[in-house]
Amino acid sequence: MASTTNSLVFVFGTLKEGFPNFSRNSGVRVPGTYATALAFPFHLVGERFSPWMMDSPGLGHHVRGQLFDIDAAGLREMDLLERVGEPDGYVRRRISIQRVDDLAACEVEAFVYLKPPQLLEPSEVRLGPLQEYTEAHSTLYRSRSGAQKS
Repeated sequence: MASTTNSLVFVFGTLKEGFPNFSRNSGVRVPGTYATALAFPFHLVGERFSPWMMDSPGLGHHVRGQLFDIDAAGLREMDLLERVGEPDGYVRRRISIQRVDDLAACEVEAFVYLKPPQLLEPSEVRLGPLQEYTEAHSTLYRSRSGAQKS
């Protein structure tokens, strides 16, 4: 699916096509509907209603999202947005993703941005566990600058 210099990235929240941070996603969308092969806890967290998929495979739901083929520069841009390497940031790692809208379902390895479970304060969970981040959820989201996105 991806070229040798590109990576597959599974996005489940604000980086999806048509969602608040899509402008930071320079990837090319892979046709189809995808979900995590394993279940993961997925919540909207904090005053910003940030979508957090927790690095706790086997719990929660098979989270639905979109798959993108992205080059190294685009992946670095996503890493910056997701604050990879920061104490409160996401961790980028590969997981199995499966196509769920086709009888000839396939499974691929893709990068995803996960939150370490120790960062979650249960009192900060606003919604969840969720299976999918929807347009209605995105209206609750606020960027780091505090402005509401639509």
